[in-house]
Amino acid sequence: MTDHRPRYFDDYQPGATHDCGSVSISEDEIISFAKDFDPQPFHVDPVAAARGPFGGLIASGWHTAGLVMRQIVAHYLSAEASLGSPGLDEIRWPQPVRPGDTLRVRATVTEARRSQSRPDRGIVKTLIEAANQDGHTVMRATAINFLRVRPESDV
Repeated sequence: MTDHRPRYFDDYQPGATHDCGSVSISEDEIISFAKDFDPQPFHVDPVAAARGPFGGLIASGWHTAGLVMRQIVAHYLSAEASLGSPGLDEIRWPQPVRPGDTLRVRATVTEARRSQSRPDRGIVKTLIEAANQDGHTVMRATAINFLRVRPESDV
């Protein structure tokens, strides 16, 4: 499900928290992603993973980031205003994601300022958090996004 409501820079107020829904992950998805992008034993081989440092199969952090990004695009960023990102200030995976986990994604605006060099846009910093069904944080990132200011005709 996608949130189709147009949201512009002006709508991202510091302190505001947005629920970005949830996503579940299966063992087959973990293995498939990891075979293509992060083929470490604890991501692709359940038997080896059981003997490994995590005591079982876990998702690649990059897979987790991709799942979280999908939720952010669907429920937080607006197609009308999103102008991309120059990157992340940090990304952390404090707990592993395991087969069968359901991740709840939340975005909190930490900073929003109008661009001085490009007045048609603003820069928004967002704390992105994903927690599993037990409430344990499995991903935390600080994202920076460029967003269009609401057009005069929409005011």
